[in-house]
Amino acid sequence: MVLLAGSLIFYAVGELKYLVLLMVSVLINYIAGLHLEQMPRQKGKQNKQKKNKYDRKRKRIFIAAIVTNIGLLAVCKAVLDEDALPLGVSFYTFQVLSYLIDVYRGEQKKEKSFVCFATYITMFPKLVSGPITGYGEVRESLHERKFDMEKLQEGLKLFTMGLAAKVLLADRIGLLWREVQVTGFESISTPLAWLAAAAYSMKIYFDFYGYSLMARGLGRMLGFELPVNFRTPYMARSVRDFYRRWHITLGSWFCRYVYIPLGGSRKGELRTVLNLMVVWALTAVWHGSTANFLLWGVLLWLLIVFERQLEALGADKLLKKGPLRLIPHLYLWVVIPVTWVCFAVTDMSQLHAYLGRMFGVTEGIRISARDWIKALETYWYLFAAGALACTPVLRRLFCRWKDSFVGVLILTGLFWLCVWRLQVEGNNPFMYFRF
Repeated sequence: MVLLAGSLIFYAVGELKYLVLLMVSVLINYIAGLHLEQMPRQKGKQNKQKKNKYDRKRKRIFIAAIVTNIGLLAVCKAVLDEDALPLGVSFYTFQVLSYLIDVYRGEQKKEKSFVCFATYITMFPKLVSGPITGYGEVRESLHERKFDMEKLQEGLKLFTMGLAAKVLLADRIGLLWREVQVTGFESISTPLAWLAAAAYSMKIYFDFYGYSLMARGLGRMLGFELPVNFRTPYMARSVRDFYRRWHITLGSWFCRYVYIPLGGSRKGELRTVLNLMVVWALTAVWHGSTANFLLWGVLLWLLIVFERQLEALGADKLLKKGPLRLIPHLYLWVVIPVTWVCFAVTDMSQLHAYLGRMFGVTEGIRISARDWIKALETYWYLFAAGALACTPVLRRLFCRWKDSFVGVLILTGLFWLCVWRLQVEGNNPFMYFRF
């Protein structure tokens, strides 16, 4: 009850006008979930007829609940601007859908307690930007969990690392992307266009990764173990591998509830390619309704299909030997910033201008040939720190030193440095609040 009340207050502070919508969604889906559990099998003709009647009823309820949730999300995405979307609507809708589907399939038991179900949906650490958490991952903790000082300390350390990723890296290196937008895409040199794209790639990573770490830290303080959402994606060797490491809970959701039910990779290569197209189209629409998101999804789909064909030809084995091992990483570090530009620039004419400057195929306006050198002089240390933080090195150092006196001292310093930066610069919302 305390956690539920606190979570609702948390949501009201951020988005009071949509609090009623959230609670109506929780109530409707709680009631629907009560009628979706499979009826135990019993022998006898009369019991079989009764079961068939019950199955038809729960199927109608299931379809109505799924259509209602998806319809509400679709209306919000289509009608409202990104900045006007209900806070966390995409994330809590997907969690509701996973619960309803799992109960209907018989993979989870229905939750009889309204308080537990409402707390699962509205739990403040993961409410607005995930990680998307299946009910089975927290069910036991909702009913009975251990809360102690050890978990509080561990959670605070994890929270501090996430806060530092957001405040000291994402917000700072993101200034270069903002400067380029103010300058105008037509007035930047090709090297600066690539630098700014790299800066945005780091910004979105440390912003969302930072939030996920903070959410996991807060969850651990409260006695919950929320799922890992990132595993050093920029160390991947392909786009496919990248998205197995990036926003893992969203990828797992689409794999479990869309890709596998469509047949996955079990029905031949052509069917697999079509299934991947559906998944990436839905992923694009989930992020936004403008054309740039569809372009982003199509581009990633094409890259993944291309990688699958190379793998079928055995190219992946060749690229694992000697100096050739570096080629997949270089390929990834080139294509991912290009895809992030497609993700970031919602105006298609501006996107055309930016990509034109990246590849030097369009004429610029009043370009300074040394603009990228000035940018490097200003932001080189952030690029260096960001590049290091993209590797497993910092995570390993954190795991090794977090309990030592020196480690605790460093984490304490990082925490208060972040507080000071927030006080000086003000609030800078997480990027995924808009999705």
